[in-house]
Amino acid sequence: MQVTINTIRDAHNRINTHVLKTPVKSNTEINENAGVELYFKCENLQRSGSFKIRGAVNAVLCLSDNEANNGVVTVSSGNHGTALSLAAKIRGINATVVLPKNALPFKRNLIENLGAKIVECEAQVESREKTLLEVQKATGATVIHPYNDYRIISGQGTVALELLEQVPDLDMVLVPVGGGGLISGIAVAVSEITPKINVVGAEPALADDARQSFEQKKLIPSNYPDTVADGLRTSLGIKTYPIILKYVKDIITAPEHKILPIMKVMTKNLKDIIEPSSAVPLAALIENRQMFKDKKVGIIISGGNFASS
Repeated sequence: MQVTINTIRDAHNRINTHVLKTPVKSNTEINENAGVELYFKCENLQRSGSFKIRGAVNAVLCLSDNEANNGVVTVSSGNHGTALSLAAKIRGINATVVLPKNALPFKRNLIENLGAKIVECEAQVESREKTLLEVQKATGATVIHPYNDYRIISGQGTVALELLEQVPDLDMVLVPVGGGGLISGIAVAVSEITPKINVVGAEPALADDARQSFEQKKLIPSNYPDTVADGLRTSLGIKTYPIILKYVKDIITAPEHKILPIMKVMTKNLKDIIEPSSAVPLAALIENRQMFKDKKVGIIISGGNFASS
């Protein structure tokens, strides 16, 4: 399987009764400060608090009955674990989330409240993967990767179908980059529907492995740096990286010290809770404002699962 406009449209038809068509917001004060006409696609108002529900529901609904009977399992410290828990609940199957011990308590609560089973592991990648394999072997559950899965990528691409319907005459779409599932799906959809729109990625300067991979044309793994935008620490996947190289125009970065102040500005003006990762595109845009001069830009607000204390 590959990701195409058809797999994205199929995903849209599969999931549209289970996800929200999120609103697009614009704000005069933010536009004036940025010097750009901005349209924010508010996936922070999506079910489970982020865009991740789109891919998770698509992947879970694609399972055969035999696969579904054994449930699903993933490893996640945040939004994907929450989304997969909700997707499993929608289908009426079991979900297990392998959760690092250092995961934020409110994220653990979100997952538990959706009825998923939590299995703890150490924070290191090796421990996460070892525990995931142990659970999978013991239960026969299907592993649903947070981003390195074409069903997930196709589901995330449905964001673009909605955005281009809501604001058809954009010049650019700016997307946060972690593992690359969201930007991959959006870039494929945009390239097919309106090829003249440039899709640009944004990530924290401290976690710029995607920018390095993009510029050097080889996959450079993340070293999981200590950035406040914890959703964007992840390395690109072997499925997302080639899509990004083919369809994404550029990847830019946001200075670490600008992320939380921009988050506060967005929260105040858009009157919504957003998480730090969602502030990275606007912070990167302001840092690289010449690139966006006189352009009409869509920005994906990826999620709003954030506890300030």
